[in-house]
Amino acid sequence: MGIHAPVDAHLLGPSLQGMPSSSHGYLPSRRSHPPGHRPAASHIGSAVVWLLIPNRRTCPHRHETTERYVLPLPLQVLRLERRCCLECGWRGIAKRRPSTSAQEGRSAVPIASLLIVLGISGLGCAPPQDEVAALFADSSAWIDLTYSYNAQTIYWPTAEPFGLEQVASGVTEAGYYYAANNFSAAEHGGTHFDAPIHFAEGKPTADQIPLSRLIGPAVVIDVEANASANADYLVSIADFEAFEAVHGPMPDGAIVLLRTGWGRHWPDAAAYLGTDVRGEDAIPLLHFPGLEPTAARWLVEERSIAALGIDTPSIDYGQSSDFESHQVLLAAEIPAFENVANLDRMPEAGGYVIALPMKIEGGSGGPLRIVGVVPTR
Repeated sequence: MGIHAPVDAHLLGPSLQGMPSSSHGYLPSRRSHPPGHRPAASHIGSAVVWLLIPNRRTCPHRHETTERYVLPLPLQVLRLERRCCLECGWRGIAKRRPSTSAQEGRSAVPIASLLIVLGISGLGCAPPQDEVAALFADSSAWIDLTYSYNAQTIYWPTAEPFGLEQVASGVTEAGYYYAANNFSAAEHGGTHFDAPIHFAEGKPTADQIPLSRLIGPAVVIDVEANASANADYLVSIADFEAFEAVHGPMPDGAIVLLRTGWGRHWPDAAAYLGTDVRGEDAIPLLHFPGLEPTAARWLVEERSIAALGIDTPSIDYGQSSDFESHQVLLAAEIPAFENVANLDRMPEAGGYVIALPMKIEGGSGGPLRIVGVVPTR
């Protein structure tokens, strides 16, 4: 199967704007040739296309910064990426920007190999609207990964709990029904997200998080068996490597979700936190699984993830005193999602996550509505 990729005429440059295209506006795939026929010119054309694709980061129409969105694995191998403009809807292909030296050493592909693969695969394939249609098809499974906010919502022991004050509820003098409430809540409680500023001075606040950090392919790391045997279990590099041994490398832009099984305790605060004590006295008594700091550092240095979530009160385990995993990830501008619900319903691979937090200007975090979707295949 070839690679399907939309290519904007502006992106390819004037020398390729006259190339023939299909009725959908995509480069021709191998299937446009008779079976067994592979013209030599197509190898050369594929190579020329790769060489002429720019490192585009701005929309050719509105000159706004474009966002990277979900990549098929072949495009990742070819060091290409799909980009889109959130303002006008433009989509196209660009060369991927080089990342850290560690990542380059892991994933760089010699140009000769790239051209060989391009010559074999071509640049054709299924239009992205087909992918979107599959995502929103009636047969797709949508999974709510968010706990409701109410009097039982679990907060950090030192934080103010959720409050709901009724302002109005009933039929008005004019004859219509009307209801309204005031609510109050700490930023970090219930299903919520941590903005980088939470543990990294000068880093983005809640209202500054790019959408590309909040939407992406889901990677679910299942450590429930280990966490059930040890409330202080730390998710390790070995757990990530075990996932990749089965499913392949984590895709760039993945939202990594740590499934410890701790959601089974919600909303029992004593079981979920390890104590029912409130205030500072509760901190030494906390027991729940989290992410090992060396594993957090590995994600930053060896992979290119968008965000990380967990089904416990914190990405650092309950007995942490320095919150090092927070420090590592948030310093790298990787936001964290905590108290994520229903991770037992998400597949380890093949799903997607949409995580939209309350957009609090200057906030260090806030309530999060997060959903998973498993598209039609």
